[in-house]
Amino acid sequence: MKKAVGEQELAVLRYVAEHGPLTVGEVAERFGEAQGLARSTILTVMERLRNKGHLTRRKAEGVFQYSSPVPASELLRGVVGDFVQRSLAGSLSPFVTYLAEAEDVSEEELQQLQDVVARLQSRKQSKE
Repeated sequence: MKKAVGEQELAVLRYVAEHGPLTVGEVAERFGEAQGLARSTILTVMERLRNKGHLTRRKAEGVFQYSSPVPASELLRGVVGDFVQRSLAGSLSPFVTYLAEAEDVSEEELQQLQDVVARLQSRKQSKE
């Protein structure tokens, strides 16, 4: 099991997963500068992520390129799953309540939620 990631680590990890493989310099220039993060901070975060098993690296043309071993969509699914287990004691109820009370749900997000509910209902019915 991989170790949990902090908020800053997650932001860097998502960027690398969506745009990688990337060097530390590329992440610092394209992502870090906009976030006010120095190259040394990006290096530290990326190495922490590698040591935790969330990033891999390989040498190409004399520099290390980092990438996520899983696609960005799978990465986010895992992060959400970890959040539900750690923060919500495995229960989706608080999350469902949050969504039910959210006022800024777009039409696209509402359609995605309806699609999810339809898939869940279909799976449940096929098991019965």
